[in-house]
Amino acid sequence: MKTVTPVVEKHYKLILWMLPKMANFPKDQKFLLADRIERILLDILEMLIEANYSKQKREILIKINLKLDVLRFMMRIAKDMKYVNINAYDFFCQSAIEIGKMVGGWLKMSVL
Repeated sequence: MKTVTPVVEKHYKLILWMLPKMANFPKDQKFLLADRIERILLDILEMLIEANYSKQKREILIKINLKLDVLRFMMRIAKDMKYVNINAYDFFCQSAIEIGKMVGGWLKMSVL
């Protein structure tokens, strides 16, 4: 088993923090927006782990950046619809920015 990279650990902690938040979404949104957010979070985790093992990281990391942008918009919708409060949204944004920077740094390293 390969060592878990800091970005994988950071994203894993974000998932653990977000799952209870999504459980509090209105019932009609648990199967729409919350489900989409959860799926994107888990897709990103899967791709981060895949990138950790892959020799061809570039394409995977570019896809992760795309998924992170989609996730940011999904959470923005959740905030605007008041499914998460502003403090939770702020914490999410800070975490997403940090994860994005880590992925960006990894991407730059993979080009070298």
